[in-house]
Amino acid sequence: MNEPKAPPSRFVEKIWKREFVVVALTAMAMAVLLVTALLHRQLRLAEVRNEITPIAVFPDFASIEQISVKKQMFFDFMELYIDRQNETVAQTRTRLLELSTAVSGGQPLSPDEHAELLAVAGRYHLELEEMEESELLLELLKRVDTIPKPLALAQAATESAWGTSRFALEGNNLFGQWCYDDGCGLVPGRRSADASHEVRAFESIDAAVRAYFMNLNTHHQYRNFRELRFEMRNREGDLDAEALAWGLDGYSERGEKYVDEVQTIIQQNNLVENYGG
Repeated sequence: MNEPKAPPSRFVEKIWKREFVVVALTAMAMAVLLVTALLHRQLRLAEVRNEITPIAVFPDFASIEQISVKKQMFFDFMELYIDRQNETVAQTRTRLLELSTAVSGGQPLSPDEHAELLAVAGRYHLELEEMEESELLLELLKRVDTIPKPLALAQAATESAWGTSRFALEGNNLFGQWCYDDGCGLVPGRRSADASHEVRAFESIDAAVRAYFMNLNTHHQYRNFRELRFEMRNREGDLDAEALAWGLDGYSERGEKYVDEVQTIIQQNNLVENYGG
């Protein structure tokens, strides 16, 4: 029996080239699909972080029986809102630092820059009283700063009973903030007859977190908190969540016991290790 003849070498080369082209095109297509998918995921994450839609129904944390799972879900839920507000504050602070550097170097601010500075001062409830630009910037840099995520998470946990309190469920109030206008919020069940405060109601979680940041960054009750934070920035650059909690003794009538509770939540839940700050 005769041996089959081998195909001509040119024919073999054509087959190999064709297969190589097919394989190469397939690999390129898969690479493009992979890159497209990754870009889409990154864009979607950016959209979620920057465009938080106010929720209509507060998550039912009370229905989660396992405590560790409930805590983790609560922290994960709150993290996005706190991150968003910290990013907004950090952007404003960066701009203030630029203006401060210019003024420190003897460069006068332009009319637009001065108006920009006054606008920030107005938002942060700063009484100008004919302050020099350098003094105004110094005071604003004490107010316009981030709040360590572990500290905000711990306060949200204790003030809202891990997202299960009546005020959290009915008013999106996770930080126990009060208000004093009739109808501005929810009347506490144990409010004394001679008291007039209500627990403030918010239209969204995002609004509640914004108000919490503004409260710590502007109210006279937390001047010590801001001074501690400013010293940390000048000395170390980074913020210590546990140490900053000492500036919150006026947040609750319990004083130092409240501070101890916040610090304990930070420690027991490894918030610094898990969330930074």
